Amino acid sequence: MGEVQPGFFDADDDTDSVLDGQLRDSLTSLRSSILQYETENGRTYHAMSAGKYFLPNDDLEVERLDLQHAVMGVTLGGDHCLCPKNNGAKRVLDLGTGSGIWAIEYADAHPEADVIGVDLSPVQPHFVPPNCHFEIDDLEKEWTWSQPFDFIFSRMMTGSFSDNADIVQKAFDQLEPGGYFEAQDMALPIGCEDGTLTEDSPLWKWMLLVMEGMEKLGRPVRAAQQWREIMEAVGFEDVHESVFKWPTNKWPRAKPFKDLGMWSLANMDQALEAATLAPLTRTLGWTKEEVLVLVSQARRVLRDPAVHAFWPIHIVYGRKPICATFVSPTTPPPPPEATVDSPDDEGFPASEAVST
Repeated sequence: MGEVQPGFFDADDDTDSVLDGQLRDSLTSLRSSILQYETENGRTYHAMSAGKYFLPNDDLEVERLDLQHAVMGVTLGGDHCLCPKNNGAKRVLDLGTGSGIWAIEYADAHPEADVIGVDLSPVQPHFVPPNCHFEIDDLEKEWTWSQPFDFIFSRMMTGSFSDNADIVQKAFDQLEPGGYFEAQDMALPIGCEDGTLTEDSPLWKWMLLVMEGMEKLGRPVRAAQQWREIMEAVGFEDVHESVFKWPTNKWPRAKPFKDLGMWSLANMDQALEAATLAPLTRTLGWTKEEVLVLVSQARRVLRDPAVHAFWPIHIVYGRKPICATFVSPTTPPPPPEATVDSPDDEGFPASEAVST
């Protein structure tokens, strides 16, 4: 064995300084690239994995997300979710946290819980409860959390993913046994039970065009109707689904629903433009001006109390079986079992046997 030169393993302070500087420069560059939002049709969009998500991330959209949170709060009577983890969660993951308001309020209400919100855009506030923090990441890539969660939450993420089943599988794997996954989503088509919303209505036309554009983007907007089936197929048990109705405006007679309709209108009145610009201009060849005309026409119908339409809201949750395991992304695969390369009955060596 050769002689080790004296000082061979001594740290080179100059090299460390250079590496530290390079790391700082790299992190600064990464942060700058994430904050360098894409601008499109006068709205800003996320820079990380640019083009994946169809809604803007500007102040107008962040304010709307907070308003949407309030509408859901009215719907749920102030609860954060319908599953048993409305109380008692220890480690919570909020998928597509947006403005971060749900994660912040959950953390505030449950100081014993560690709450993580994840989004493509760093638009969350800096002053948050000590048990709440946010991460910027692409949920369609590999999840790298080494510790399991006992509650994973998703709200209004329809149209966010190209493969909803893949996201549910990741949530299942990331949960501890007995943990819950809950998805809250708006469904399309728009509902109407008395024929006052007709198929020649500008609002109906708007909906069909958005659905077509999202299909061409590879981001179909039918997740709400699929969550239950997907969750059961992945392996969740005790799956529950509840469907609520958000009136498009104040058309209901009963005051609670009339009030809910006013909240709903305030939310969707802003959402129409935000949800239309990207899918129609990116895939259907529309101009911004054409989109704004369509949105204006659809808004008139949305605000008309003679049109008795509603937005279906699906809330689905399920529990990971107690007998299941947590799949850590950092856990190395088990070593292969020892085999003997003697032919089996089919003529294949035992280590190469195949099945059909």
